[in-house]
Amino acid sequence: MAGGGKGLLGFEVTPGMRRLGASVLGMEAIVAGLVTPVAIAVNGVRPALAVTAGIGLAVLCVVAAGLLKKPIGYVLGSLVQVIAIVTGFLVPAMFFLGAIFLALWITAIFVARRVEGVTSR
Repeated sequence: MAGGGKGLLGFEVTPGMRRLGASVLGMEAIVAGLVTPVAIAVNGVRPALAVTAGIGLAVLCVVAAGLLKKPIGYVLGSLVQVIAIVTGFLVPAMFFLGAIFLALWITAIFVARRVEGVTSR
């Protein structure tokens, strides 16, 4: 077992899950960081709120990516997906982009588990 066993959440973290999950969160961190100037310049959001939402979400993405060796990283990564969709109230395009990242997140977890399950037989 390359992932280190099952955690409290009852699933095994595999190397493929970490790689794909980190890729999704890395791309999402870039998009989240770009929410800040768009929210300020295009949507007239107060700078303090825009920075808190955009940069805060980007930092959460990086922290979640760093924790993907443990199941708690996947909980935080899933929370990031919800927050990304909620930032659509500041930048409406984030409703759509957040939904795309949610789909990528779910796909990264399940595809990696399925592929590694097939190759480990």
